[in-house]
Amino acid sequence: MSRFQIAPSILAADFTQLGQEIDHVLAAGADIIHFDVMDGHYVPNLSFGPMVCDSLRRAGVSHPIDVHLMVENVDPMIEAFVKAGASYISFHPEASKHVHRSIRLIKESGCKAGLALNPSTPLDILDFTLEELDFILVMSVNPGFGGQSFIPSVLNKIKAIKARMRDVGMDIPIEVDGGVGIHNIAEIAEAGASMFVAGSAIFGQQDYKQVIDDMRHQLSSVTE
Repeated sequence: MSRFQIAPSILAADFTQLGQEIDHVLAAGADIIHFDVMDGHYVPNLSFGPMVCDSLRRAGVSHPIDVHLMVENVDPMIEAFVKAGASYISFHPEASKHVHRSIRLIKESGCKAGLALNPSTPLDILDFTLEELDFILVMSVNPGFGGQSFIPSVLNKIKAIKARMRDVGMDIPIEVDGGVGIHNIAEIAEAGASMFVAGSAIFGQQDYKQVIDDMRHQLSSVTE
């Protein structure tokens, strides 16, 4: 597995040709397919549910599917996406009545469990959950809409999470979602991230392979 993982968000894909879009982005070198699941309650927008994930698995997509739940009713959606074939599932701690229970539900189902932290979410939530997690999703925009600009202060948040992990002897992936592109992916990696969600930065371009190749070229200069 590559040190850095690129996860195109299908929220920015052409939904009239979704299967073809996913085939193209995987052929272009994407590592993971990212699902932004919105319920119209936790965030204003609606997106898609587990049937889309299930249909991709039935169509033969074998790459990891990374499900980011921006929903209020967390646990039933975890169960639905586990059955649909998700590989990674993250949720927002504000949306779960019992955060530890939701984490355990993901892990006991065989998926990788992550917490999604908004730009203003304090890191205190990690005091009692960090050692249960398989990855952490750091939102670098406020959730709910694609195409937003990266919030620069999030770089310090990534660094702080990385320091917390070092303190307890952990090294799990930090995933970053929002405003990630060729122009800033190296800086985000230098802060400590290793998984990168990109929507319009990839799907909004003519040549997916060229964009992903350019991202990897930028990442090749990142030191430990």
